[in-house]
Amino acid sequence: MVIAGYIIAVLIGISLGLIGGGGSILTVPVLVYLMMVDPVLATTYSLFIVGLTSLVGGTKAYLNKLVDFRAVSLFGFPSILTVFIARHFILPAIPEIIFSIGNIPVHKGSFLMMIFALLMLLAAISMMRNRNMEEKTVVVLSGHQDNLFSLLIPGLLIGLVTGILGAGGGFLIIPALVLFIRLPMKIAVGTSLLIIAINSIFGFVFSIGHFSLNWILLSSFTALAIVGVFIGSRIAERMDGSALKKWFGWFVLLMSVGILVRELFFS
Repeated sequence: MVIAGYIIAVLIGISLGLIGGGGSILTVPVLVYLMMVDPVLATTYSLFIVGLTSLVGGTKAYLNKLVDFRAVSLFGFPSILTVFIARHFILPAIPEIIFSIGNIPVHKGSFLMMIFALLMLLAAISMMRNRNMEEKTVVVLSGHQDNLFSLLIPGLLIGLVTGILGAGGGFLIIPALVLFIRLPMKIAVGTSLLIIAINSIFGFVFSIGHFSLNWILLSSFTALAIVGVFIGSRIAERMDGSALKKWFGWFVLLMSVGILVRELFFS
């Protein structure tokens, strides 16, 4: 099980390097079900893993001039605010027993995993949909300052998702960047990676002191995911990732259904 978890760590990095998101949605389930980490602690681990992995991918995109820093700032700063609120106030305020179904209590960890599974469903649908969001969407941004400010609300929402669930939210960030301010797809991917890195790293910093961390697990898992980022970036340079994105979407869909079944009937 642990070996399978480390293999999937590479796949998470490949997804981030290839399509700028998607893979981070697998980090918490892998940590919980394969690495046997508590669900709440897994969200903190995920912030560290996803943050550093995305930072490597984002830095590579920056060196290739595929990052829009205006979008990073307008998306990132609101996200940091809601990440802080989520980690310091919302997550600790969630009771250990959320509700009961008959005589069966639904605990905080199971509740978070069910919410996570629903989020994975959205991610899978987003990845499997046929969207023509390629270079033809290029628009000179200097004349679209009003559109840039339309990123503030999505930024706040992504921060909540990242803070509570430890997911990067790339599958939500990229459509926002492309549809709201019409970034070219490759620039949207690079920009998304930096936004994910900022949110996740700040979320992890906000969590330090609240948990006892297994640094060996964290460092090894993160190192393998970073290897995956370089592999994914190389694949992205050589081929169209749309087909792989669809197959990965089906994989995420199956995992989300499995998590829901496990938490509803076997937890």
